[in-house]
Amino acid sequence: MEEDLITPLLESARGESPLAALHATVRLRGEVERLEAIHVRRARAQGYTWSEIATILGISKQAVHKKYGGSRRER
Repeated sequence: MEEDLITPLLESARGESPLAALHATVRLRGEVERLEAIHVRRARAQGYTWSEIATILGISKQAVHKKYGGSRRER
């Protein structure tokens, strides 16, 4: 389902019109952030630690915990 949205946005982001490409890039960023949040929730639900997730994302455990809510959102 996500691919149906991502593919046309990628094509637009590579387009000739700078403003259209910029608009597509902004929308891509939003979609990637949404997907990241989904996968973080899935990883936590499957028992992965904040440290493991942080390593994959290339950020600190504290940063990923702060961004995705930690125990507040797991309740």
